[in-house]
Amino acid sequence: MSTNSSSVGQLLFQGPTCFGWKQVLEGAVYHLANCILLFGFMAGSGVYGCFYLFGFLGTGYLCYMLWGWFDACGLDVVCWSCLLTVACLLQLAHQVYRLRMNVLPEEFDLLYKTLCLPLRVPLCSYKEIVRCCQEQVLSLAMEQNYAVEGETPINRLSLLLSGRVRVSQDGQFLHYIFPYQFMDSPEWESLHPSEEGTFQVTLTAETECSYISWPRKSLHLLLSRERYLSRLFSALLGYDISEKLYTLNDKLFAKFGLRFDIRLPSLYHVLGPSSSDGGPESEDEDVSEPAWSAARPPGPPPPPPLPPPPGSSPWPATTHPARVPRARTPRRDSSPLGEDSTSLVLEDFEEVSESESFMDYRSDGEYMR
Repeated sequence: MSTNSSSVGQLLFQGPTCFGWKQVLEGAVYHLANCILLFGFMAGSGVYGCFYLFGFLGTGYLCYMLWGWFDACGLDVVCWSCLLTVACLLQLAHQVYRLRMNVLPEEFDLLYKTLCLPLRVPLCSYKEIVRCCQEQVLSLAMEQNYAVEGETPINRLSLLLSGRVRVSQDGQFLHYIFPYQFMDSPEWESLHPSEEGTFQVTLTAETECSYISWPRKSLHLLLSRERYLSRLFSALLGYDISEKLYTLNDKLFAKFGLRFDIRLPSLYHVLGPSSSDGGPESEDEDVSEPAWSAARPPGPPPPPPLPPPPGSSPWPATTHPARVPRARTPRRDSSPLGEDSTSLVLEDFEEVSESESFMDYRSDGEYMR
């Protein structure tokens, strides 16, 4: 141990043991190799930084190998330089392979940049989503139905990539679906994984459309296995459903000039003429509550109001009598498992508008009171 320490001390403090320096400098290939290595070690990070680094290092070690073969005439210099050059070439081949593996089809690449990249979704997680839909892009011809009301089963979740889809119910137009929006997000949220149901709306392609579709069971298995993807789909579907609600609210604002809170019961019945009315839209706005009451079967009369308790003041003259809540009747052509958000919202509105017409109120604040 003492011998090794003494030899290291001699090398550090006694100076070089060379008896004479070479008067002839090395050739240009040797200096070129050092310059290339200098530029190579200035590489950055990432995939393209690796390309830059190993590209320059491989070229520099190749110059070292040529210098050892022609000028230094040393077998050890040639062998080490050749080995380092091969290692750099293998690293370059590995980076090319990684890039080829990360290449997505054009439609899925555009979908990632539009929908997932702003949310900083990792590419590996996005590939799990793509594999779940088998990397297939489906198409719809003009006026072709994606789903028919009361007939098409709810067994998938689809996302529109291009084109425009019209959503209607009982022949009444509701809203449009545009690219990068889910086509059946309300139906997806209306059923549990073990339940079955049918669409309560009709979806028709107005133009040539393309979309991707995930099988319901496969997607449920993926979301139950990957918690991050489950939270991602929950956020995307919630945003998509709220956009559809705001679209219906904007349609009502364009028709009546009133903007309502989307948390209120459904405003579907006043969005346009019903299927039984053939008159223009202006006539539908003047429909009053007696017309609604005539369309419903007669029920038992409400009980008389109770007298005020002793010692309390009588009711004001402007107070309305209490209404008896009516039992919800199931909607025709729909099963309990197949009810989606639209059908439930229609029944809520019918319950609320028992005795007064919704249009009798001047604002949503008065309606809430």
